[in-house]
Amino acid sequence: MKTINVGVVGVGAMGENHVRVYHKMEEANLVAVSDVSERALKKIEKKYGAEGYTDYNELLENPDIEAVSVCVPTTFHHAVVMEAIKHGKHVLVEKPIAFTVQEAEEMIAAAKEAGVMLATGHVERFNPAVQKAKELIDDGVIGDIVSAFAKRVGPLPPRIKDVGVSIDLAIHDLDIMNYLFEEEVVQVYGSMNSSFDDSEFEDHAEIMVNFDNESTGIIEVNWLTPYKRRELELTGTAGIISVDYIKQSIEVYGKFAQDIQIKHEEPLKSELKSFLNAVMNGEEPEITGEDGLKALKMVIAANQSSKEHKPISFEELK
Repeated sequence: MKTINVGVVGVGAMGENHVRVYHKMEEANLVAVSDVSERALKKIEKKYGAEGYTDYNELLENPDIEAVSVCVPTTFHHAVVMEAIKHGKHVLVEKPIAFTVQEAEEMIAAAKEAGVMLATGHVERFNPAVQKAKELIDDGVIGDIVSAFAKRVGPLPPRIKDVGVSIDLAIHDLDIMNYLFEEEVVQVYGSMNSSFDDSEFEDHAEIMVNFDNESTGIIEVNWLTPYKRRELELTGTAGIISVDYIKQSIEVYGKFAQDIQIKHEEPLKSELKSFLNAVMNGEEPEITGEDGLKALKMVIAANQSSKEHKPISFEELK
């Protein structure tokens, strides 16, 4: 089996998971990692045997590395990804694709010009329960989708320093709804705020998205709930699908009872395998830079809506 030489830039919580999964994959040969923390690098070098660099440019200058995962904080995505593209590397950048629409557009254009792949890491798309829900929807099990309600709540993660809860959490479900509805977004309405006066970013948000077929998506997210909940309920003209992201389970309510069996898989493993297969075969990644841009536009529209206290037409962000 052909293997792809890979590197990981940023080995914090998510980046270390990329390292762990690549290390176990037959399709990957983990060559090097980069992080500003020497302590983190030593830990990764000792555990996984990958060469470590405090300067990510040294990693990118290695001609043997064909593809990289970029797992740095959101505000650094643009700088790192642009350098990776400049060095001819295929890139999987963790969600959100970038901090601004302009940054994302520049990254997409640069990748196309350089002839390299740019994939966005929306890992929930690879959750087996989401994949099954998509299959059931496409088979018409619940008829046409009328609405979706997502609840993604939990305590504040100490690692998050540079963004609010909407761009960290809500963007997952915005991408999933875009994936499942397969309709153009018409407008977005957001209401969000911080529970603490000294906080720069919101810690709770409610977002409503109207789609072209008059269906609606509603998302509740926060960093205030003492327990984690990750749920999605899809209402159709002929039934309901309830998804539990954490349990990787589905319940279907409708005219006919459904016994839904789901084989549990680690979504990140499926995501990285998909990325490497696309690199090997010269195919478009399952989640493109354009997909990442659309999800980013949706969450930016929600933030703008909250500030201006009015719905934002998606056309305004194109």
